[in-house]
Amino acid sequence: MKIVRVNIIPLVGGTVDGGWPQGHEKKANLHTLIEVETDEGITGVGGIYTSGALVEGAMGLLWPLLKNESALEPERVTEKLRQSTFWQGRGGSVEHAISGLDIALWDIFGKACGQPVSRLLGGNYRDRIRPYGSILFDEPDALRTKLEEVVSRGFKAIKMGWRPFGRRDRQFDELLVRTARQTVGDKIELMVDAGGSEQFWPHGVNWARTTARMLANYNIRWFEEALPPDDIEGYIELTKTSPVPIASGEVLTRRQSFLPWIERRAVDIIQPDCTKNGGLSESRKIAWCAFDHNVTMVAHGWNTAVGLAADLQLAAAMPIAHYVEYLTPCDYIEDLTVEPFEIDGEGFLKIPTRPGLGIELDHEKLKKYRVG
Repeated sequence: MKIVRVNIIPLVGGTVDGGWPQGHEKKANLHTLIEVETDEGITGVGGIYTSGALVEGAMGLLWPLLKNESALEPERVTEKLRQSTFWQGRGGSVEHAISGLDIALWDIFGKACGQPVSRLLGGNYRDRIRPYGSILFDEPDALRTKLEEVVSRGFKAIKMGWRPFGRRDRQFDELLVRTARQTVGDKIELMVDAGGSEQFWPHGVNWARTTARMLANYNIRWFEEALPPDDIEGYIELTKTSPVPIASGEVLTRRQSFLPWIERRAVDIIQPDCTKNGGLSESRKIAWCAFDHNVTMVAHGWNTAVGLAADLQLAAAMPIAHYVEYLTPCDYIEDLTVEPFEIDGEGFLKIPTRPGLGIELDHEKLKKYRVG
């Protein structure tokens, strides 16, 4: 079975604000889907957390290496792409495009074998997992309303991130966290994401350590991106002293970039994003490396339905997995598939067991969000 075509589908019209200072309009293109077609009629779908223009550029580089390659060997094919393009982009948008291709090839592999991707990744350790609703912080009254809405949708865990947390003063940060805990009560798990990958992040280890102590008083499950994403020495120091688990890793690409963070225990929780870091092939290797070093893996996913489906398949195939990230509300998750994702009464998502990623895009719905 050979690869004969790749269709690039930039998504617009339902984009969720990512928290950056300039904000993001719904018409912004931050996410791209790709479809990989084969000579035997099987099509796989992948998701990429980057714009269609960057994916187009990367595919111009990758297509001569990909054309007529096997559609049933995702790890070998995407590693070939990676090894063959170091001189044009060791990471960045080239690796992001490889990520989407890898996910799509795993989808094809599963469909060709009549098996869910999780089984091909090694086997199923679970058939459901808890999603955490991922939202941005807001002013206290607006935050309270957001949290009530997320809880009403069935989530039993919620992560709040980025502005205005960490952008004013400590008293305001604590007000936000206190508001959140009072709103949802003690039975809902809460996580805090400072958003330290924002440009020109001003805070260092002392701020992060003091903030972590405050978060511990409100039983926060983990503290994410408390420092700039390249400050590995700062993370090592913070992780050793923080009373709450420290999480990071969403901006890293390629498995090699994750090794020092895992081997040096720079974090308690490592967060690979399969729509950026090389796909399911790289994420599986990262996750097993983390498992072997007793570091928890929780996939990052500011995502689409395709990215969420990939994260669910990976979570099924890992011995220890506690959560998947679920951006909410998000049209690109909730309005793109034939069958919607459903959270059960205990706050869990069932992991799809149909062949491939286990989801089917609804192309009529997709017309609302695709460019051209």
